[in-house]
Order: sequence, then C-alpha cells, then structure tokens
Amino acid sequence: MTLAGLTPRKLALAGFLVCAGLIAFALYLQYYVNLEPCPLCMLQRICFTALGAVFLLAFLHGPGRRGAQIYGGIAFLIAATGLVLATRHVWLQWFPPDVSACTADLFFQLRRFPILSVFEKALRATGDCAKVDWRFLYLSIAEWSWVWFVLFACFTIYIVRQAGQRRLSMWH
Repeated sequence: MTLAGLTPRKLALAGFLVCAGLIAFALYLQYYVNLEPCPLCMLQRICFTALGAVFLLAFLHGPGRRGAQIYGGIAFLIAATGLVLATRHVWLQWFPPDVSACTADLFFQLRRFPILSVFEKALRATGDCAKVDWRFLYLSIAEWSWVWFVLFACFTIYIVRQAGQRRLSMWH
C-alpha cells in the first residue's frame, strides 16, 4: 500500500483522471469561454494527453516492478517536457516580447510546415503566447500548467521509487 492506502495501480488511474479533467477543462475554456489556445498551450495539451495515456496504460496493464519503473520513467519524461514548455510559456507572460506577432493555429501549421519547424516556432512564440486572458487564484493558465507538470513529475518519481523498493508486483 502507498499514499493513503492506495495501490500504485489506483494512483495511475487517479493520474489518468486528473489528466482527463485538465484536458476537459481546457476544452471548456476553449469552446464555452471562447479562449483560443496559443501554440504553446496546444503543445502542453499534447503532453497532458500523452501523460494521461501512459497512466491509463499503466493502470490497465498492471505491470510488475520493472514495468512500473518503465511506465514511470516515460511519464516523467513527458511531464518534464511539459514542464519545459510551461516554463517557456510563463516566461513569455512575465517578460512579454517587444514585438507582438500573430501566428496560425497549431493544426494549420502542422499541415503546412515540417513538424520540427512547428515546434521551433512554438518555442519562439511571441504575441499570442504572452497574452494572459484568464486567471484563477492569481495564476494564469500557463502558470497552472507549470504547477500541474511539477506535481506530475514528483508523482512519477514517487511511483518509480516505490517500484524500486518493492520485490513483488506493486500494481495489484
């Protein structure tokens, strides 16, 4: 047993549900509050979706110790990638560039340009990514994403450490 008597398998399910909730909330903000996501927002959504998929696979698979370490390692890499993207996004909001430029949405760019070029443009994003349209408890969406990626990174480290300390299957 682990945190509050929950097995790591149940924690993986909880991780999936949190990711699904974050994506659902992002879609709510986009389609009901009419906040258009910038390219960095879309890349962070991809990270939350991939993270949720890893947690769901871990829950469904219920691997042993080594498998749990692999799932946790993959989840950590995704969370770290999201953290880098969120850090860049927060930086742009705190220190907006002098020049504001509108960019096409992420899906349009992916259809028109090579994928590496799209990621490079998103990381060098200017105007749209620096704009803060919404806050909750004084934090912007980018800052909340940063907080969630930090929590997920810590969560995955915990899972990997737990897997390393157990000799038997930890996911059952």
